[in-house]
Amino acid sequence: MKKLFYYSFKNVCLTILLLFTLTKVNANSNRDTLRVLFVGNSYIYYNNLPQMVSLLSDSLDTKLICKKSTYGGSTLGDHWNSRKGLRTRAILEQEKFDIVIIQDNSMWPLEHADSVSMFGKLFCDLIKSKNATPYIYNTWSREATPQTQPAINKVYETLALETGSVLVPVGSVWAEAKAQKPSAQLYVSDGSHPSPLGTFLIALCFVKKITGVLPKNYATVYNYPGIDNESIRLMQVPENDILFFSKLVNNSFK
Repeated sequence: MKKLFYYSFKNVCLTILLLFTLTKVNANSNRDTLRVLFVGNSYIYYNNLPQMVSLLSDSLDTKLICKKSTYGGSTLGDHWNSRKGLRTRAILEQEKFDIVIIQDNSMWPLEHADSVSMFGKLFCDLIKSKNATPYIYNTWSREATPQTQPAINKVYETLALETGSVLVPVGSVWAEAKAQKPSAQLYVSDGSHPSPLGTFLIALCFVKKITGVLPKNYATVYNYPGIDNESIRLMQVPENDILFFSKLVNNSFK
């Protein structure tokens, strides 16, 4: 009788364990995924922004699988006309994406707003024709000219409004971060490109805007898997900065 009870109890435990494992496997296999293409220039590939966005989504219900089409200093016109070896339009024709994020040269909203509008509209129409959603990457001002931020915002806001696209107001969040925490070093020494901390802030903006949530817990060191089972160190972020920026982004995207 004792042996029978023991084996029955053991079988029940094994069954519960099996059901738990299967439930977990099914939950992982049924996890939502979104394929995201970033189109732009060095404001995307600096510090591997697409990979940071993907890593930050690891603990969320929606996993973001990111790819980029970039070239330093490129404009949306360069992408549209396949200059500088860019294959953005071919990628959109050949691959399936849920979201395509477009970003023009950082100075173009100030110097060539008509070009931003024209090629932005062409891309948004193409993206929609592929059953994807266009997102507009509203960038930040140069460190030496913060007064230009409203003008940059206006160009991207107008483009998003006229095309029915999703605006990601990174520039406004960036400006707010500088106002609330002037000591935060968001730029590298050229006063234009993002530091690792700046890229962390940008990544938070995209994750929040796309998924509607941010992670509950964060790592302080971010590594991305590379070839031959080696990992690539993307950045290390102090805990106090993680708390500050995650709170700022959550409050900015309500």
